[in-house]
Amino acid sequence: MAEEDRVVVIGMDGSEYSDYAFEWYIHNVHKPIDHVVIVHCPEYHHAMYAQAPVMTDVALMTEMIHEEEKKVKQFTEHLGQKLKDAKIGGKVRSVCGKPGEVICKVAEEEKAQLIVTGTRGKGVIRRTLVGSISDYVLHHSHVPVVVCRHKDQKHHHHHH
Repeated sequence: MAEEDRVVVIGMDGSEYSDYAFEWYIHNVHKPIDHVVIVHCPEYHHAMYAQAPVMTDVALMTEMIHEEEKKVKQFTEHLGQKLKDAKIGGKVRSVCGKPGEVICKVAEEEKAQLIVTGTRGKGVIRRTLVGSISDYVLHHSHVPVVVCRHKDQKHHHHHH
């Protein structure tokens, strides 16, 4: 990589909020020299346990895992397509784990100079979860972090 290339890690979770983080990056931060690494943390376990606290049917469980994996693959491809559409060089990395830790780990592996992450809106559990993701990244990252607030979370509207 040339000296002037800049690596940007964008943490995305499949919600409209992370789409917003991507859009925000494109409109406000993107430079032609950027190499973007989109980090996606599939949340298998959340989906599972939310649907069935007591899951004894192995066949059903296996099927659910396959469904999840298919969704993750589709979403990863969708993100890759977004990069192509925006004519941005980069890649998508789908890594299981705690999103905050995964984002920091990938940022270090990729030697990122900037991390962009979205917040997840107002669900009760979501807020503590996301609070913890962006807080975690802010506390543990060695590079600047941009936390994008979705326009719905502000009172005034965002004009392009």
